[in-house]
Amino acid sequence: MTLIKLKNNWGLRLLLLAVVVVLLLSPVGGKIKTYAGRFMAANSVKGKLGEQVPLAAYEWELLDLEGNTLQFKSKKGTVVLLNFWATWCAPCIAEMPSLQQLYNDYGDKVSFMFVTNDDPSKVNAFLEKRSLELPVYYPNSPEPNVFSSKLLPTTYIVNEEGKIVVVETGAVDWNSEATRKLLDELLLN
Repeated sequence: MTLIKLKNNWGLRLLLLAVVVVLLLSPVGGKIKTYAGRFMAANSVKGKLGEQVPLAAYEWELLDLEGNTLQFKSKKGTVVLLNFWATWCAPCIAEMPSLQQLYNDYGDKVSFMFVTNDDPSKVNAFLEKRSLELPVYYPNSPEPNVFSSKLLPTTYIVNEEGKIVVVETGAVDWNSEATRKLLDELLLN
């Protein structure tokens, strides 16, 4: 009797494992992973909302696609949309078209920064394949603690006073009316 229960229990476990694997590898699985990631990250990054970016964070050095150095302190006093992403990240890929649309309309008013650690050749191929023209940067020094997150994508919007006003993880429709209204309000102040 005990042997039969053990076999049935293992069969049920294998069936559940197979269902989970199929769900995670299917198109529905991508959405499940995105929502699970957002749920797990809610406490870790949401605590940064309203936090003042410390002066030390502005000592962050980055490189653009051409290898030119950018000091993050050059963005101080501007509205910044800072997005951490990767070419292999499905939620990152999903939100890129909306970020491109937002950049097209606000790129001359807001400092957009798309930060990745991916190989430059992969990044260039990724941007070209998707017809994206976004300002991509590579960290040349460790990212400031205030912008640390273990999840991709993670996006921060920092106001002109240096306060974090938005922290989002996972794929977001950045070309929304709410985002545009927020950026308009931040730019008026």
